[in-house]
Amino acid sequence: MKKRERAKRKDNIIFLPGLEKRLTDKGLESLQNKRYQEAITLLEEAREHDPENSDILIGLVLAYFEAGAYQKAKVLANDMLLKGIGDYFHLVDLYLTILIQLHEYQEIVSTIEALFDEKEIPPDRHDHFLTILQFSRRMADNGIEEEPIEAPQENKHPKELNLTSLKNINEQMLVISSLAEKNIRPYIEEIKEYLTLETGHPFLKTMLLTLLKEQEYDKEIIVEKFREEQNIVPTELPDIQSQSRMIEIENLLEKRLENNDPVLFENLKGMVERIFFISYPFEFKPEESSAWAAAFHLLVLDYFGAHSDLSALSIEYEISPERIEQALSKIRELEEISYPNI
Repeated sequence: MKKRERAKRKDNIIFLPGLEKRLTDKGLESLQNKRYQEAITLLEEAREHDPENSDILIGLVLAYFEAGAYQKAKVLANDMLLKGIGDYFHLVDLYLTILIQLHEYQEIVSTIEALFDEKEIPPDRHDHFLTILQFSRRMADNGIEEEPIEAPQENKHPKELNLTSLKNINEQMLVISSLAEKNIRPYIEEIKEYLTLETGHPFLKTMLLTLLKEQEYDKEIIVEKFREEQNIVPTELPDIQSQSRMIEIENLLEKRLENNDPVLFENLKGMVERIFFISYPFEFKPEESSAWAAAFHLLVLDYFGAHSDLSALSIEYEISPERIEQALSKIRELEEISYPNI
């Protein structure tokens, strides 16, 4: 005979057996039906009875987020990460989404850099986190701070993305980031349309391409960037960090600078990765990697106010000054539009 579950007592109040499960089920049902305040009340009570139940806590984070209580969502998600409660990378994604809403870009940078340093990121998630890291670094460097975006009370996850109707780049970024946890195929026609728009931002197009690649979309699509078009198959694209020309350029710069001037090399490496991120998967003339390496070297010296000599770099990299200037012109063009203007 099954042993009866005993009633629980807390502060001289007796709770019936299974109460936390009923509260959890009702709370998650309210969350699914978009009754967010009701969900919060039920799940907070359930948490009192079972404070480390991952279903309760993840439901509560989502309810806080949907209700616009971003600080509460952030604190609870961070606490879960520290305690190792729930699926780690699902929770990291949710935590980063909350931080994007709060515009806490430096915290995003610190969180993702720690994951990269610890080599914790699965290969198939590398580009997703790199996308958010690149964006957040630039936002943090620019000191961008805004009021958090208000959470819509209904239709939080619409059937359409409506990217072209969103004027705020943070809203667009948030919508695209949310697709990492969804099947993107219901949105594929809208994504394909955005990838061909002349007014679509190259940064957001790179985000969409990495999502298509991660979700193994294997049909041919058209991508327009920088007044050029390409027909590509996302599954056949290289990973962003594995682009052959980018690696060749970094190797050329590393050979000359890593030992002599490691600070300059790190700045150069960051610029190279930024440019190749925004131009992905396009490659531009000149074709010689040495021309690009010399151009990056020259540009960073200018940024640092250091002496730069085109002729000397032409000799060092064994490439003509004309080729270097051609690459330099393209880098400057890409730098100007490499990140959204907010």
